[in-house]
Amino acid sequence: MASDIQSQRHDRNALVLYGSETGNSQDAAEELGRMAERLHFVTRVCEMDRMEINLLAKYTVVIFAVSTTGQGEFPLNARRFWKSLLRKRLPPDCLGHVHFTTFGLGDSSYPQYNFAARKLHKRLEQLGAKEFYSRGEADEQHEQGIDGSFLPWSVDMRKHLLSLYPLPNGVTPIPPEVLLPPKFTLELAEDVREHTPQHLATMGHSKSKLKPKSDSGDSGDSDEMHNPLPQQQSELPAPQIPFFFDGPPAVAPSIEPETRTYVSPYAPPPPLPDRPERLDTVQNTVTMATKTFDFPSPFKDLEPRAVCDRLNEHFEGEPLNPPSAFPPPKFITQYPRSIPALLVENKRVTPKTHWQDVRQLTFLIPERDNGYDAGDTLNILPKNFPEDVQALVDLMGWQDVADRRVTFNPEPPDFFLADNLISNAPGLVPPYNPTLRDLLIHNLDITAIPKRHFFDLIWHSCDDPVHKDKLRDFADPSYTDEFYDYTSRPRRGILEILQDFPSVKLPWKQACQYFPLIKPRKYSIASGGNQKNCHRANNIRVQILVAIVKYKTVLSKVRQGLCSRYLAAMPIDILVHVSISEGSLGYETFRRSNPVILIGPGTGIAPIRSIVWDRAQELLQPQPLAETVIFYGGRNKAADYFYGNEWTFPHLKVTKVFTAFSRDQEQKIYVQDIIRREKMVVWALINKGAVIVVCGSSGNMPKAVREAILYTMVEGGGLEKFPKGRDDAETELKRMEKKKTYVQETW
Repeated sequence: MASDIQSQRHDRNALVLYGSETGNSQDAAEELGRMAERLHFVTRVCEMDRMEINLLAKYTVVIFAVSTTGQGEFPLNARRFWKSLLRKRLPPDCLGHVHFTTFGLGDSSYPQYNFAARKLHKRLEQLGAKEFYSRGEADEQHEQGIDGSFLPWSVDMRKHLLSLYPLPNGVTPIPPEVLLPPKFTLELAEDVREHTPQHLATMGHSKSKLKPKSDSGDSGDSDEMHNPLPQQQSELPAPQIPFFFDGPPAVAPSIEPETRTYVSPYAPPPPLPDRPERLDTVQNTVTMATKTFDFPSPFKDLEPRAVCDRLNEHFEGEPLNPPSAFPPPKFITQYPRSIPALLVENKRVTPKTHWQDVRQLTFLIPERDNGYDAGDTLNILPKNFPEDVQALVDLMGWQDVADRRVTFNPEPPDFFLADNLISNAPGLVPPYNPTLRDLLIHNLDITAIPKRHFFDLIWHSCDDPVHKDKLRDFADPSYTDEFYDYTSRPRRGILEILQDFPSVKLPWKQACQYFPLIKPRKYSIASGGNQKNCHRANNIRVQILVAIVKYKTVLSKVRQGLCSRYLAAMPIDILVHVSISEGSLGYETFRRSNPVILIGPGTGIAPIRSIVWDRAQELLQPQPLAETVIFYGGRNKAADYFYGNEWTFPHLKVTKVFTAFSRDQEQKIYVQDIIRREKMVVWALINKGAVIVVCGSSGNMPKAVREAILYTMVEGGGLEKFPKGRDDAETELKRMEKKKTYVQETW
């Protein structure tokens, strides 16, 4: 038996590893995993940090999907693996039996575009690994996003895999219309009595195959074969994914308000308020959709859709009153290194007449070590609103099971390494069983703009032939334009799509297969220095500046970001869990006496404000004073000059502030125009060794600012500094980027 398993082991197995910060690389990896499964590869998809490099050779092919973050760094869940590849004692041919390829996901507005994937590819080749297919790269600036490069690359790689590893006679690839089995399903907890919290914590082992380990830890030969990582698993860092904490919210006593009432974890949700139907909005959507796609309308005889607040154009985006309408805190959704945070301020800082709602939110958090540094981010995990969840429950007909406890039932495949192939319901396994409603509120993103794979799943649960055909079209890569016209361009979310196609009735047992996980959103911290101090002992303040995402689409529908709406509606004195991530600005550079040039249009001023206040605190110590110059850009001085009043505070030591308000005069002026105008000031600071920091929206702004800096270097340095003009200036700027004296933090 053992020899039979051993022979299967090297037959056709694929490993897909991902390094992902926001989830894009994970999505790509899972799509590649499904592609390999359809070619009959035994496939495992997991984070890079959950794999040891000495196990790579056990797989026929290894595929990496990795994003680049910060200043060319690997995502957090890939850094441990990357460091293991850099060990000096590794022999140069230690990966000689590994056949691999890499796919990088990046943004060309960053100087270090796809740098992590390129470094990884080069290092694997240095260690003897052999490329079985050429590296691919995606650019988020592409008009079709990541799919613009990923789809053709993956389709061609599929053909290449089939030619390299042909299927036996009589065996064909699993066709797209055949639904792959789920890795796990939901079951009612009372129906799965053998599932204990301890069992759930180690879920992923086949119930029928693995022997229980003895108390001595000796698992025997059979267990060793099914679990090749017995020692390493306990050393692995916790996955960077949220998980449930059941029971009363864990509150730091020092930041708990004097009076607070929590809803019972098992209380039924409050009754939903009456909401008017918006037939005019529905009709506009139907008309536009039919006209755009030129297909028999799937909306004929459509019942009026229940409109939840997310789709309600009259939602004002103010903190909810009463707070009971806010997503309930009966499950505190936590993630690694999370800490309790008490909201004490939710203030709009732009006039109500201004086109954009920008808010400053202030939290109190427990003091830890030195708190946080300039450039760090506050990570917030949003939740779905109960009204949205109820709309989904009603639409799907899940009323009978919504408030019953569920557990996760693994569906292990019947082959070698089965226990390591199980998804383990990442981010969903709580210590005690949640209800289906809990999952929908706290963990599953039911309003996300779906990936193509979503349509590939839901058409199987559709009983209307016209609806089914259209959903299959959206799942077909040949209809890319139709897919984007229906989803990304009008920003349609999953809930709204299900309302458009009411004949789709998804089985609740596979709910976790249809909806992506809610992922933490990162916000640059806007406070620093003395601003951290607060009147409560053992607490510090942390502030963020958030532009609320709310806009009208091409269909004249109002859209809001999930986290934007969550933050805008967050009532004072609510307790949430957050985490703080170390930034990529290399703040140790600012602690010296270097002058700094800080460039931050719009909400990009948030990390710059943190830098200024931190530097002011440092400068209170005896040390040479260095210049601090700020370049700020906005639309109107009267509406969005964020923190403009602070730059005159004497103790901040701000040398000069240059502003560009694009709409305050007939001719539009942007921050890069002011940099060019002040070229001699900028060059004088660069010549003194200034650190340049660029923060704000990704896209054209960082590219335009970089061009303006190059211009000032050429004009200011002249032939004496740059004999070859722009070429020499470009070389010097790249050197500054490598030394992190030119850093960019954009989003």
